[in-house]
Amino acid sequence: MKKVLSVLLIAVLMLSLFSACGGSTESAAPESEAPASAAPESETPESAVTESESPESSGWVPTQQVELIIPASAGGATDLLARAVESVWTKYCDQPVVITNMGGGGGVTGAMAVASADPDGYTLELGYGSGHDMCMMYLQELEYDPFTMLEPVCCMSVHTAGVVAPIDSEFESMADVAAWSEANPNTPVSVSVSTANGTADLTMQAVRYYTGINMSIVPHDGGGPAMTDLLSGAYMIGCGHPAEFYTYVQSGQMKVLGIASDERDPTFPDIPTLKEQGIEFSSYGSIKGVAVPVGTPQEIKDYYEELFRQISEDPEFQETMASMAQPVMYMDTEEFTQYFYNANQSNKTMIEDLGLAYYE
Repeated sequence: MKKVLSVLLIAVLMLSLFSACGGSTESAAPESEAPASAAPESETPESAVTESESPESSGWVPTQQVELIIPASAGGATDLLARAVESVWTKYCDQPVVITNMGGGGGVTGAMAVASADPDGYTLELGYGSGHDMCMMYLQELEYDPFTMLEPVCCMSVHTAGVVAPIDSEFESMADVAAWSEANPNTPVSVSVSTANGTADLTMQAVRYYTGINMSIVPHDGGGPAMTDLLSGAYMIGCGHPAEFYTYVQSGQMKVLGIASDERDPTFPDIPTLKEQGIEFSSYGSIKGVAVPVGTPQEIKDYYEELFRQISEDPEFQETMASMAQPVMYMDTEEFTQYFYNANQSNKTMIEDLGLAYYE
């Protein structure tokens, strides 16, 4: 009888152990099957991401050199921004970037070069939102259309426009310019500006319209040449972006007469706006965005949106921008697209109000 009980007890224990093993296998299976959305968290914990890593991408990354086309000559605000981008580029992208300055046509030449490039992610424009995108299409008939030929990726900066004069000029304010013009009605005030129909050019055309000052406004291939010519003594005043004249002001070669924005520029807090000086005009400024050809795949646009975001947050890049009086104003694709449209329509209204639209 004892032997029978022992055999039965052993059998019960074996069945219990078998049952426990089977139950453990069934309950463990769901724990090992993590949701697909959780996979990236286990593979790349957020704490493991560093600033030096390339932008996260589930697909496309460049495998060859990237060309960044600047629709203006060397030395201007957009070119200086591009050089700042270039200086930190390889921290976030394994492939090199080459900068191509393509001035001419008031910026249209460079924009068209990007628009006609293959939408493969290897040709970008930096300077999308400048005068050729904001104003020129309303001032003359163009084959170029910024809304149908290029697609926005992001914005890196927005620059105000300022009126400047050589340090030895008799002008200290816009009122001085107006007084001189009134005393010399047969001699126009000569003005050096960057590209034709760009932000600086339109700013001075608006000043001429609202003040009645007799002006001879001369465009150049970019802000760099415009400021160089102003310093040479060939012009009485000029208009450009702070990045184009900041070093000249700091070195005592130029002075700022007024800022064409609603609020004072933080770089020159003591300089009044044009509105403060009685000129009812302000500008959106010159927008420095990134664009790609129409038809560029979404994964490529996503890659560059993230790449430029990382560059905009880089301390070295921010320090360089501050030293050039260029504000870092990153906007992602969605925000930039709306900002671009609003600025464009504001400029359209201004051009029509001034009677400068070619279709009127």
